[in-house]
Amino acid sequence: MTHDQAGLLRLNAAPAPGDGTVNTRRASPKLAEKVASDIEREILAAGWPVGAIIGSEKELLDKHGVSRAVLREAIRLLEHHMIATTRSGPGGGLIVTAPDPDVVTGSVALFLEYQHATPPLIFEARKALELVAVEMTARRIDEAKIHELRDLVRREQDPGSYPQTSRHWHIAVAEMSGNPAIALFATSLVRLTDETVTQIRANRPSDPVGVHIAHAKITEAIIAGDIGLARHRTLRHLEAIEAFITDGWPPATPLPRVTPAQTPPL
Repeated sequence: MTHDQAGLLRLNAAPAPGDGTVNTRRASPKLAEKVASDIEREILAAGWPVGAIIGSEKELLDKHGVSRAVLREAIRLLEHHMIATTRSGPGGGLIVTAPDPDVVTGSVALFLEYQHATPPLIFEARKALELVAVEMTARRIDEAKIHELRDLVRREQDPGSYPQTSRHWHIAVAEMSGNPAIALFATSLVRLTDETVTQIRANRPSDPVGVHIAHAKITEAIIAGDIGLARHRTLRHLEAIEAFITDGWPPATPLPRVTPAQTPPL
């Protein structure tokens, strides 16, 4: 990133009128939220330039005309939501960051657990999302995606890679749809149901060979652009996963709690 790019948000900032003195009053939660919201809108307006410097503490204090306590509370909110973070030293300040997808999908899964989402409800949504994802991926398939899908299917042949590669396959298909909303929520549901499968698997053997065959057949239908066949095979595969879960998990019982970063990177 060039010096001009790094200072993009700093250059767009107009200092607030005043003598620059810092108000030492206690942080107001509502005022801190407003400052955080103003900074968030500034980042969005700039196109969310990851790594760009929003400003030093002094510059932000001058611009927003708040106390140091309010600004630091606003920064804490921004860091909590993975929008920006502070960096000390020369050239430091408040820096734009990229949200961590593992934390985001983990939070969605936790919220569904809090809402007492049961397996039938989870799979009702998961089937709808993954069927759309498979269709969109089949329409947008290219050589790079073909290579990635076939590589995932090939890796599933290694017994030691199960069940991680199985989970990765579902997430990869959702991401290949080209729709970030579908990818986000499909990944969250995959993570949530996978935790249940992991618990059940400890007491009842699963069928990694059958899963591999299902993924291989769906993959070839996607590559062939046969949307109807890809959707049909996907639905049958998801119904088999649902049956495996509901046979070993009370349907009226919410799925178990998941933890962030549970899904290893591809």
